[in-house]
Amino acid sequence: MTATGHGCGRLLRYGAAALVLIALAGTGTARAASVSQAGVLFLKIAPGARAGGMGEAFVAVADDATATWWNPAGLAYAKHNELTLMHVNWLPQFKFSDLYYDFLSYINKVPEWGTFGTNIIFLNLGENERRDENNNYLGTFSSYEFAVTGSYGSEISKRMALGVNMRFIFSHLSDRGAGAEKGTGEATSIGVDVGWLWQTPVRKLTLGANLSNMGPKVAYIDRNQADPLPTNLKFGFSYKLVDSPYNTLRFIGDVDKELVRVYHDGTSDPFYLALFSAWSDGPFWTTLIYHTGFEYWYSDLVALRLGYWNDELGKVKPITFGASLKYSLYRFDFSYVNAGEGHPLQDTMRFSLSIGF
Repeated sequence: MTATGHGCGRLLRYGAAALVLIALAGTGTARAASVSQAGVLFLKIAPGARAGGMGEAFVAVADDATATWWNPAGLAYAKHNELTLMHVNWLPQFKFSDLYYDFLSYINKVPEWGTFGTNIIFLNLGENERRDENNNYLGTFSSYEFAVTGSYGSEISKRMALGVNMRFIFSHLSDRGAGAEKGTGEATSIGVDVGWLWQTPVRKLTLGANLSNMGPKVAYIDRNQADPLPTNLKFGFSYKLVDSPYNTLRFIGDVDKELVRVYHDGTSDPFYLALFSAWSDGPFWTTLIYHTGFEYWYSDLVALRLGYWNDELGKVKPITFGASLKYSLYRFDFSYVNAGEGHPLQDTMRFSLSIGF
C-alpha cells in the first residue's frame, strides 16, 4: 500500500481501512467497501474457530470465553474460568504474511457476583510505503488496530441474563500526518455492548441478542470527516435437536443488522440516532445478514460443525466447516471457510485453543 502527495493523510486514512474492508467483505460480519461506511471494521471480525465453523451463528450460544465478544450475557452461565486464544492469517488468497488477526479472552466466574471477563483484539495491517507527490520513496510505516474490552455478565432471573462490555479502541494507520493536513494517522474511541440471553420455557430453546459498538466516532485528520463505529445488532436462537448423554446436536441461527447511517454528503448520524435511522437505509430484508449452523458433539470429546451465511448486499454466501477435540479442560477448535474460487477469504482457517481452570 502506498501513500503519496498533499492530502496523503486522507489516503493513509482510507488506504489501510480499505484493506480491512476488503478483508471484511467476505466475512458476513461486515459489508463490502461500497456498502459499509463505518470505521474500525476490525471490530466486526468474528473471533473463535468454534463459532467460525457454524456460519458465525453464536449469539444465543455464547457459552465459552468468546462470549466477551459474541454476547456478554452468556458469561452468566459460564461453568468455569477459561482462557481462549485464536490466530488467523487474514486474506490468505493474497498471501500477505504480515496481515493477521489475533484474539485473546479470559473469563473468571465469581460466585454470587457473576462472571467477569476481558479480551484483546489485534489486527496487523503490515508495512506501507510512504511517497511524496513526485513518487519519491520516503520510507515505510506500520499500520495496526487493537481493542481492549472489559466484560461482565450475570443472571437477573432463573432463566435470563444480561451482560455489558466496555471497550477501548485504538487505530494506528500511520505514524504521522502528511502534506498540509493536520493531525496524525491515529484515532481512538470507546465502545459499549449490551447483551441478553433467555433460556426459554420451551425446552432446549435459547434466545440471545447483542447490541455492540455503541460509542463516539473515530477521526484521524478532521473531526468533520469522522467515521461512525460499526454499531451492530445481532439476534439469534439455539435449539438442541438431540440432547443425550453421548450425543448432542444443536441448530443455531443468527440475524444481524449494521446500525450505521451515512448520508450522500458524507455526514453521518451519531450512534444514538443511528440506532433508529439506520433501519430506513435500504430495502429491509436485504440489509440483514443471515447465519445458520449445526454443531454435533460426541461424548463431549469430539465435535463437528457445518454452517452457512447469506450477505445479500455484500454478495457473500460461504459455507463453513469446523471441528473440535476436547480433553479434560482443554479444547482445540478449527474452522474453514469455503467462499468460492477467487474470493479473498477462500481457504481461511481459524485455529483457537481454550483452557479451563
